[in-house]
Amino acid sequence: MLAITRKEKIKELLAEKKSVTVAELAKMFNRTEETIRRDLTQLEAEGFLKRIYGGAYIEDIVQSDVDVKLREKIMVKDKEIIANECAKHIMDGESIFLDASTTSLYIATKIKNRRLTVITNSLKIANLLSAAESIRLLMIGGILDNSSLSFVGKNAQADMMQYFVDKAFISCRSIHLKTGITDSNEQQAEVRKLAIKHSNHVYLVVDHTKFDKTSFALIGQIDEIDTVVVNRPLPPEWVEAFQANNVNIIQPEN
Repeated sequence: MLAITRKEKIKELLAEKKSVTVAELAKMFNRTEETIRRDLTQLEAEGFLKRIYGGAYIEDIVQSDVDVKLREKIMVKDKEIIANECAKHIMDGESIFLDASTTSLYIATKIKNRRLTVITNSLKIANLLSAAESIRLLMIGGILDNSSLSFVGKNAQADMMQYFVDKAFISCRSIHLKTGITDSNEQQAEVRKLAIKHSNHVYLVVDHTKFDKTSFALIGQIDEIDTVVVNRPLPPEWVEAFQANNVNIIQPEN
């Protein structure tokens, strides 16, 4: 297969799956991983995709659900910053909800030795906390979504309806002043909607790349959250918008 044909096939695959790994492409096209990495580098130069360690993904489209194995490698330092800040606001004895975002996975690594009740629909978070003796772990059931390794669907939503928590930590794919808080996956959005309604205090955990964008499914409006935790200082218009909606802002100092 010619290189130009192979790259067109990669584009088609990305349009369908939204993310790919180097290993799966090398196997699919019977080429070395180095050859595939060159292909991805060229496609990134064309502006078609974003490369990360081990693969690539499409960003800035309304419905783009990136595989969790790749999302874990995106914005690692920024997620660490957010997770460290969130951990400071979690007190022993509380009940919390952690969504299926990789940012919540980073939060879980910070609180695994705390005395808490944790509710989650994330299989990866459940596996991480399963050995933590001081954690009372509740797993939201449902259909396993292989892309996010989390449980979604009507059963997951029905389970979530049964519980109320002190604090919920939710992420999103996008946040916009006009359209609100949105996600690329409508089933994840439904679980997050319920978490907002069933929490005494809602923390929205988002890195700077999520702002001024809109994704496929609505999670909620800005005035439905209590605190936003970000990795970089926010632009003035966003500070004003959060303050106008009585949303507390946790952000690094300049």
